Amino acid sequence: MPPDLASPLNILAYTATTAVGAGLNAQRDALRTRRSGLRRNDFGNDPLDCWIGRVDGVEEVVLPSHLANYACRNNALAWMALQQDGINTAIEQVRDRYGAARVAVVMGTSTSSIGATEEAYARLETDTDGNTHFPADLQRPHIHTPHALGDFVQAATGLHGPCITVATACSSSAKVFAQAARLIQAGLVDAALVGGVDTLCGSVLFGFNALQLVAPTPCQPFDARRVGLSLGEAGGFAVLERANGPTTGLQLRGYGESSDAHHMSAPHPEGLGARLAMQAALQRAGISAADVGYLNLHGTSTPANDSIEAAAVATLFPATLHASSTKGWTGHTLGAAGIVETVIALLALNDGLLPGTLNSEIPDPACGPQIRFDNAHADIRFAMNNSFGFGGNNCSLVFGKAG
Repeated sequence: MPPDLASPLNILAYTATTAVGAGLNAQRDALRTRRSGLRRNDFGNDPLDCWIGRVDGVEEVVLPSHLANYACRNNALAWMALQQDGINTAIEQVRDRYGAARVAVVMGTSTSSIGATEEAYARLETDTDGNTHFPADLQRPHIHTPHALGDFVQAATGLHGPCITVATACSSSAKVFAQAARLIQAGLVDAALVGGVDTLCGSVLFGFNALQLVAPTPCQPFDARRVGLSLGEAGGFAVLERANGPTTGLQLRGYGESSDAHHMSAPHPEGLGARLAMQAALQRAGISAADVGYLNLHGTSTPANDSIEAAAVATLFPATLHASSTKGWTGHTLGAAGIVETVIALLALNDGLLPGTLNSEIPDPACGPQIRFDNAHADIRFAMNNSFGFGGNNCSLVFGKAG
């Protein structure tokens, strides 16, 4: 049994920028009105016949001159998300309170800035000696690495604590919360900026299509007719700090991680990893499954993943639980899914709006009564988020109201 979280972590600010818009109010409005951000694929020179969650305005982002050397689509979206919902103010508060060296940067991403690397290879140049090389504007090695996002966010914020990039596929920006909690509990830092960003690129779209996982129509999580996922892009952040004394607001109360390593791309057929992660998160939070008011599911809309996750949920939670997938709004944002869906869980805690499952109408009889298609309203005390990645990298998070 995992130990209880030594103390809850306060969430000073949080934000997400997705296909439905930039910032919390855009997410709130889309969830309330059930307005999807999915559109027919218009990304790339030869778009696949599918639907995507593309963020408007990324192409127009211009980084400040001192950050111009970091320019790429992924970092542009990161910068865009950093400007929302008082994130920079919260960063300044913890930097002033503890010092820049005592604030960690923990970012999650799946593909990082691989789109820039794809472009570099597509535009290879040959010199007079017959040697090929990247074009001059993309000869920037620091944007061609998995750590490009963490490197950029640290430079953009002026934080000097530990800087970590987590890359565990679709659980990446959920696991950043667990990583930050361990850093704070170990006394290495007093606060952390956590988050994640992933942007659309050819490797993502054509790679998932090669796995026969991409639907030709908007995704329908947990619907009996579902045939695959809709890919998206997004960025989001949260500022965490150690809870010192009486507090109000929202908190990270527990996390659970597992690695079932059943298959490179398929989940354990009995949902073992998912169940272990959820159990550990509940135990670390010191609550029972019945205490959870809302669970944001991984819910990718692929036939196997949804039924396996639903079965795992049904073994732990009562039928009264409101559980849903919100990927019909945003698409599956891969390494950013954890932070985006955490933000939605936090909005459910703060606002009392429990999202349903967009685009889905016919329940899969293999899924339990916990899976809800319609929105609901309730004053809840605890919310959870599930993020499950390729290779069996699983993470569940529990959030709660302080006090």
